[in-house]
Amino acid sequence: MDDQVRLQLLRELNERPDLSQREIAQRLGLSLGKTNYCLRALIDKGWVKVNNFRNSENKLAYAYVLTPSGMRAKASVTAAFLRRKQEEYARLEREISELRAEMDARGDEAVRSKANRAGDEA
Repeated sequence: MDDQVRLQLLRELNERPDLSQREIAQRLGLSLGKTNYCLRALIDKGWVKVNNFRNSENKLAYAYVLTPSGMRAKASVTAAFLRRKQEEYARLEREISELRAEMDARGDEAVRSKANRAGDEA
């Protein structure tokens, strides 16, 4: 499970612990199998615990609750994800700046070339 999926899952569970795996899968755009796999991984790490309860339709349901270590992990994953996104943003800004400079230089060359061709025709 990559950091982005881990963060999305931890955030979703923190906000809505009573969602079913199917609902979580739909909200995150994951398959039900991948959602189950990721939830089990978080449970195995001790970041999430499962509480059984009966919902209003008399069916057994689950609540996925972040443990204290899960809350710390969520904070850590959030910080790491934010750092990585800020680094990506800085790289993109540099690349955009370089491309703009390249386009400006080519634009000047095109204007000079066009002026030279116009001068040759005169």
